[in-house]
Amino acid sequence: MVEPQVEPVRLEVNGVTRRLFVAAHRTLLETLREDLGLTGTKHGCELGECGACTVLVDGTPTLSCLTLTVEVDGAEVVTIEGLGTVGDPHPLQRAFAAHGAAQCGYCTPAMILTAKALLDVDPEPTRTEIAEAIAGNMCRCTGYLPILEAIAAVAEETR
Repeated sequence: MVEPQVEPVRLEVNGVTRRLFVAAHRTLLETLREDLGLTGTKHGCELGECGACTVLVDGTPTLSCLTLTVEVDGAEVVTIEGLGTVGDPHPLQRAFAAHGAAQCGYCTPAMILTAKALLDVDPEPTRTEIAEAIAGNMCRCTGYLPILEAIAAVAEETR
């Protein structure tokens, strides 16, 4: 049996520098969930179609199921665990709860991270811009309206 090739990788994950050795074929999704125990990033379709695995890589929403860990060596990675805390949630987390935008919760981490990336570059997006930003994240529970309302509410708070 041939051992998989492993590569040294340094990642800044949720503000903590992580140095690890990963198989060259290992996805960022696998590294986050299985190696680092950050299970807020969800396994979805593993084809890049549902968006459940979205994390921020250097501030950009990234499908972690399609991204090899070695490709993001040296990058800053933010998962849902890197936003807010139970006692002090991020404004988007509060808004999702207040607007009923998190029903089953499976898509919620990716939706919140995608919304954060949008608001970081455009603090006053239109409803259309919000809808376009989250278009790559599927939700089967809410019908999207509560999600749009939650994101719009946070944008309104910053105005």
